[in-house]
Amino acid sequence: MPRSRPVRYASAVRRSDRHGRGARGPVTGPHLPLLQDRIDTFEMTVAATADYLKGVWPDELSDMRVQIAAAPSSALGVEEVGRWGVDHAHKAITLYRVPIERLAKLHRNDDLHRKLLVESCVFRAVAELMGRDPWDLAPGRFGHY
Repeated sequence: MPRSRPVRYASAVRRSDRHGRGARGPVTGPHLPLLQDRIDTFEMTVAATADYLKGVWPDELSDMRVQIAAAPSSALGVEEVGRWGVDHAHKAITLYRVPIERLAKLHRNDDLHRKLLVESCVFRAVAELMGRDPWDLAPGRFGHY
């Protein structure tokens, strides 16, 4: 007597692999936040600080370009490694991530102080571009001290 074939139904059946488990899910699960690495945090801090300064000085900084590079190309064999470069002709600043992050001597090495370090470098680079003192870039911000 011939064997009958198994019937395949067109209904949606949950897929599982050959061991009976369902499809794989994310490793971290829904309860953990997305991971942020050092480079992303650096770039977000630079962008936020540059946007703040462009908002405070819209006429002077509307066409300013901010670039991020790993390190200056002329850093080999130099005693003092630059943290940023300023190009007055093109109205651009370049921040060098590795010297800023690695050569800093912070009294407390935590997320807040690293963020403040990056913000201060952006302020000083923009001040050099504008020919001003960094403390003059945020008018009235420090007046209560």
